[in-house]
Amino acid sequence: MDLETFTTETALDAARELQKVLAARTHRRKVMGQDVLVPGQLGEALNLPRIINRLQSKQQRQRDAGLEDFEELWPTLSPRTRQRVLDAIGWYDPKELDWEDKRSNRRPLVDTDKDSV
Repeated sequence: MDLETFTTETALDAARELQKVLAARTHRRKVMGQDVLVPGQLGEALNLPRIINRLQSKQQRQRDAGLEDFEELWPTLSPRTRQRVLDAIGWYDPKELDWEDKRSNRRPLVDTDKDSV
């Protein structure tokens, strides 16, 4: 499976995890002379809440728009951020696994509908 191929469901999972990853970043601010840790707000700046709402919509048109928005956002993220999100949702590249890793011997799922044509 190509790591950059998203469906509506996988994009929703990735968007939720991306929101967690971005919110985990904190910044120090001085408020009335004291240092205060402020949670990251990059998720809001990237319109992640709107993308997540669209991906959860009951209307197919809205879900497609959310998927398109997420696919436009994904390449703009740093490789480290993308990797953290992919690790959190459980995606991995089987070619990068150690020989002893049990997941390295699994075959990718094949869509049986395409084979029966």
